[in-house]
Amino acid sequence: MPLPPRPHLLGIDDGPFDKRTSRSVPVVGVMMEGPDLVEALAVTSFPVDGEGVADFLVAWVAGLRFRPALQGIVLGGLTIAGLAVVDVERLASGLDLPVLVVNRREPTDHKLLAALESAGLGARREILARAPRSHPVGDRLFVAACGLDPGEAAAAVRASRNKSEVPEPLRLAHLVATALARGESRGRP
Repeated sequence: MPLPPRPHLLGIDDGPFDKRTSRSVPVVGVMMEGPDLVEALAVTSFPVDGEGVADFLVAWVAGLRFRPALQGIVLGGLTIAGLAVVDVERLASGLDLPVLVVNRREPTDHKLLAALESAGLGARREILARAPRSHPVGDRLFVAACGLDPGEAAAAVRASRNKSEVPEPLRLAHLVATALARGESRGRP
């Protein structure tokens, strides 16, 4: 089922970290109606390269007071907190919400697979194999979706963009997570 013209989307992003010293990473959720109305923010943390990130996100989002208003989740890639690979299907089914995964470049699994193997986390390649396929949305953005067909996913991205190519809830989540980790925001999701 397509999302409404001004969907209530929760953008989730993690903050930067130093793999040698960080034990956990700030994770921020920003819920917006459309591209210009911030409705809510939430903050948590997740261990660097931790396991079970989809189940963690399901429990976290399900417990948020604004969960009943949510109509979808937007992630900036398949990983959070380093090499914690999100099982997108598990996240979508656990919350009964569509999940969009956006990237500024066409995703290539071989680099992530190599990083997982190098870190001794090769078993997580099964999660990658189940990940939905990405489709271009314009010239500089790719979206993969679980719970929406490619056309509906592209429409949801367009309905939630403002200043940037990426959906505004994700852009703001990135800014807040970076500020929490570094004291000020910077960079692109």
